Amino acid sequence: MKLSTKVTELTNIIAPAVAACDVALWGIEFAPQGNRSLLRIYIEALPEEQAQDKHVTIEDCAAVNHQVSGILEVHDPIAGEFILEVSSPGFDRAFFSDEQMHAYVGQTVSLRLIQAIGEGDKKRRKATGTLDSINDTSLQLTAADGEQFDIALSNIDKANLIYEDA
Repeated sequence: MKLSTKVTELTNIIAPAVAACDVALWGIEFAPQGNRSLLRIYIEALPEEQAQDKHVTIEDCAAVNHQVSGILEVHDPIAGEFILEVSSPGFDRAFFSDEQMHAYVGQTVSLRLIQAIGEGDKKRRKATGTLDSINDTSLQLTAADGEQFDIALSNIDKANLIYEDA
């Protein structure tokens, strides 16, 4: 999952402001839309708070929104108007880096791939299944039908956790 240059620039500007609010930056989505772009920031409770079963609150989102708005006003990295949204990544969270996926081994993920995998009629650019393992270069996935895939991390365009109520 490769981040765009703009998202990398925004992350570098925004991360300190998010950290100042005592929450962790999960990821950033930036969608330029003509004169009015969308900047969506996902925040997560700090790991030590997660261990205590604490979660992101509305107050956390409001604090981050306030901090980030000030930083963006000073740095002005987005041309034109933009909408700023701050939220938690939710149960069906998108993954913004390969490292984030390590904590979800054994759970169901959905992948959109850059290049199709499989043979013949079974070629596909989407794969959903249990994340069996992940290393520095690839992940192993078992689909619901038992088919197993070894997928290069460099071939993943988008990845999401699939929430399953236990």
